[in-house]
Amino acid sequence: MKELTELAKGVRRDILYMNHYSNASHSGSALSIVEILITLYFRTLNIDPKNPAMENRDKFILSKGHASTALYAVLAARGFFDKSVLNKFYIDDGIIPGHLDMESVPGIDCSAGSLGHGLSIGVGMAIANRYKMINSKVVVMISDGELNEGSIWEPLLLAPHLKLDKLIVIVDYNKIQSFGLTNEVINLEPLNSKLKSFNWDVIEINGHNFPEIEKALNKKTDIPKMIIAHTIKGKGVSFMENKLEWHYRSPDKKLLEQALAELN
Repeated sequence: MKELTELAKGVRRDILYMNHYSNASHSGSALSIVEILITLYFRTLNIDPKNPAMENRDKFILSKGHASTALYAVLAARGFFDKSVLNKFYIDDGIIPGHLDMESVPGIDCSAGSLGHGLSIGVGMAIANRYKMINSKVVVMISDGELNEGSIWEPLLLAPHLKLDKLIVIVDYNKIQSFGLTNEVINLEPLNSKLKSFNWDVIEINGHNFPEIEKALNKKTDIPKMIIAHTIKGKGVSFMENKLEWHYRSPDKKLLEQALAELN
């Protein structure tokens, strides 16, 4: 746990550096998913950084592609590419864009950023694996605000009907979206019972607790699995936590130093 905790601090530092130097947004959205991504890439997914395109790998789709800095930082930490690439985030003559592009660096299984599409793509990947007789997982992370999209509810209906038992969906339930509190914009509750009524195996966890995340991801089930991960937007930086403005703001030099001091 100590090693994973230190790794999470390092990833958060990388997120803040990237958004500071590129003057980019979405720090809060990226900080809320750090522990989940670390558990996936360091504890759960069947992947090989030296062979990122191996056919039988587990696949991950970050449908909330605006939180790209978190995935870039974790992929670099896992060895998919050199960490120096992070310095080329979202700048002129850069390499990695603000929203995910699967052609930019190894390890990204799906371009993302237009909300509402990732889950349908994940369902397609799970169906393809079944036809190819590949016994691998497909994991999709969606945001709570993304559940406002009608296109999300179609694959939510289809996946259980097809009994896609290798499909795992994680909801980053940080309860703040672009224009306000999620349940004030469109009330999702009772989310657990809604999803159960769609015939998903639903698990609720603390999305910052490594053992809870790993246990939920490893739970065996014969139907698609939905993990509702309760998280904190801006997690790890006191002045960013649960603050709507950090969906948009970029940390200036003073705020970067303050955040780094907390993480150190």
